[in-house]
Amino acid sequence: MDSRLKKLSVIGCFGVVILLLLIVVYSNGGITSLLNANNESETNNSVQTSDAAGENGTALNASGTTYFTGQVGDNLSGFLSDPTFFDQEKDEFLENAGDMSNRLSILVTSIEKDLRVQVIDYGGELVKDESFSIRITDASGNSDEYKDLDKDGVIYAGALRAGDYQVQLLPIDGYKVPTTATTVRVKERVEYVVIEDIALLIKTEAEIDAEAEDTAVAEAAAEADKNQMVQLKPGGTRQKVGIDVSKYQGDIDWNKVAAAGVQFVIIRAGYRGSVTGALVEDSYFVQNIRGALAAGLEVGVYFFTQAVNETEAVEEASAVISMVREYDIKLPIYIDTEGAGGNGRADGLDVATRTAVCDAFCRTVKNAGYNSGVYASRSWLYHNLDTSVLDKYEIWDAEWVSVPQYTGYYTMWQYSSKGKVDGIVGNVDLDIYYY
Repeated sequence: MDSRLKKLSVIGCFGVVILLLLIVVYSNGGITSLLNANNESETNNSVQTSDAAGENGTALNASGTTYFTGQVGDNLSGFLSDPTFFDQEKDEFLENAGDMSNRLSILVTSIEKDLRVQVIDYGGELVKDESFSIRITDASGNSDEYKDLDKDGVIYAGALRAGDYQVQLLPIDGYKVPTTATTVRVKERVEYVVIEDIALLIKTEAEIDAEAEDTAVAEAAAEADKNQMVQLKPGGTRQKVGIDVSKYQGDIDWNKVAAAGVQFVIIRAGYRGSVTGALVEDSYFVQNIRGALAAGLEVGVYFFTQAVNETEAVEEASAVISMVREYDIKLPIYIDTEGAGGNGRADGLDVATRTAVCDAFCRTVKNAGYNSGVYASRSWLYHNLDTSVLDKYEIWDAEWVSVPQYTGYYTMWQYSSKGKVDGIVGNVDLDIYYY
């Protein structure tokens, strides 16, 4: 295309654009009227309530005469002058739909031939102090109803056959419940995997009677030397010196502890209540683990068990995993198996059941990617556990003596309960870890 034709083409296109602009301006009542209308709207910032919107861009003035409003949509706030624009019933529906405060949902978990149903609110918290009921229906259509008798927001159904079930939260005054049932499969056997929603079941000591629930009795005390060692043993080849602590040590100056020569600490994460079976976090756990890590110590944790079966052992392991996930855990996670004064819910377990509990705990911990172990006194290792089953995990032997007498396998020795370490007021347990 030569330059003459190119110029003609440009002029032609420009002319078409000018023509289209003139048509638009004419059809909208002129540029001046449009600007005036906009200026009036901006100045008044309101709509006269005497006008009512008509159809197809028309309106009625005060005398009732219909007039053309020009471009439809010029006044973007015009709908405010229409008393029929908002339908009251629809408005209330939308308002209620946005109110989530009384809406409930359920979390359903199966470990082994059972179901645990947790009733949670919109914020994901357990809803307590209500008598919730659920209906569980099997694949054949047979149904049973269960009620939250203790009003803790958790309903448990045991002794179920493996298979698919429908779980329905039944209506209750003051709440909106799901209109459809939740489908869940009841497991035939324990799978030793972490229960992801277990954190909802973990209580603080403010929520329980800690004096009644936290009743572990140190079995090693009966076999202890009269004069227990109070000083840290020196470290050596392939062994580290450390301590284990819980809420009973109170506030700890972890920098002083590290400066005193302590290389590691095993911290109590929590315990299962010896009366109610509640999962409870040690009140000093977070403070202790953060302080120890900040001071450069290697950390492991332990949990005092009162589990009476493998299902509860998986719960305990899951609780610990949920507590430690954000921390750098280099040493094992131990299950602490001791008595609770003879009246604990797990005190009467036979050897096979107690061994199965420890095995289930350790397997679940290992499946979550952590090293696991069992803490017990020499007497319990000999008489209350089948160590041939547990030797594949790390054994923490509690013997408060000058020389350990346990002849089995172990990787850590707790040699005193009366240790003195700078930074800790009172006694503390002393340990050696072999690696």
